[in-house]
Amino acid sequence: MASEASGLGGIAARYATALYDLGEAEKALDAVAGDLRDLQEMIAASDDLRRLIRSPLITRDDQWTTIEILLKQAEVSALTRRFIGVVTDNRRLFALPVIIAAYLRLLAERRGEVTAAVTSAVKLNDAQAAALSETLRGAIGAKVSVELSVEPEILGGLVVRVGSRMFDSSLRTKLTRMQLAMKGIG
Repeated sequence: MASEASGLGGIAARYATALYDLGEAEKALDAVAGDLRDLQEMIAASDDLRRLIRSPLITRDDQWTTIEILLKQAEVSALTRRFIGVVTDNRRLFALPVIIAAYLRLLAERRGEVTAAVTSAVKLNDAQAAALSETLRGAIGAKVSVELSVEPEILGGLVVRVGSRMFDSSLRTKLTRMQLAMKGIG
């Protein structure tokens, strides 16, 4: 399992680096990042899309036909479309979510940004996300790229991961601590 994950990470890193180099050459790093973030959201929101990119039973041509329609509807840039075409052609579409994450990490790293993975119980609106980003920038002392995710199981609050540090102010964690403290009393 670990070798499978590291193999996928290696594939993702190579593709992400190639896309970064192409984006830099065409001065389209931000456009590509925006396209990939949109695609990342679409993949997260659609079980059918996840099945399409993961299934080895769907032919390369069928995958590309469907993905190409989706990319045109999303008005994805030509560079990103060509890149996804190469990934599909090479039968690496299953690795697309990891490639996207690797590209966004590489972009942030090269810009001197720190990435913060923030989990909330409900989707944060734009104003909340901007305020959170500003607060994190002040606390960390560097430009912060925030990756938002939603996990209703945490009930409330936030879980913030920056590098190897984690700040957990979730209601679930607080309730668990309270439960453990009460067990210790009796």
